[in-house]
Amino acid sequence: MEDSIRWTIKVSKGTDISLRSYLAQHGMKKGDLSKFVEEAVRWRVLNKSVAEVRERNASVTEGEIEAAIDEALAAVRADMKAEISAKLLNKK
Repeated sequence: MEDSIRWTIKVSKGTDISLRSYLAQHGMKKGDLSKFVEEAVRWRVLNKSVAEVRERNASVTEGEIEAAIDEALAAVRADMKAEISAKLLNKK
C-alpha cells in the first residue's frame, strides 16, 4: 500500500478471533489483516453510497433515469466524436 495511514482501532475479542481464524483458514498471513480491513471498508462505503443514491432517487421513475443516462451518453459520444475529428484534422 502506497501512502498508507496507520489506524488504531478496537474490535471485540470475538471479532478478532473470527477474523484471524478466517485469514488463517484461507492461507493469509498477519500482514493480510490490513488488506482485508481496507477491502471491507471500501465495500461498506460503496454499499452505503449505493443505498443513499437509491433512497435519494426513490421517487424518480425508471424512464427518467434511462432518459438521463441516454442524455449523458449522447453528450459523451458527441464530445468523443469532436475530439477524434479534431485529432484527424490536426494530422492532415
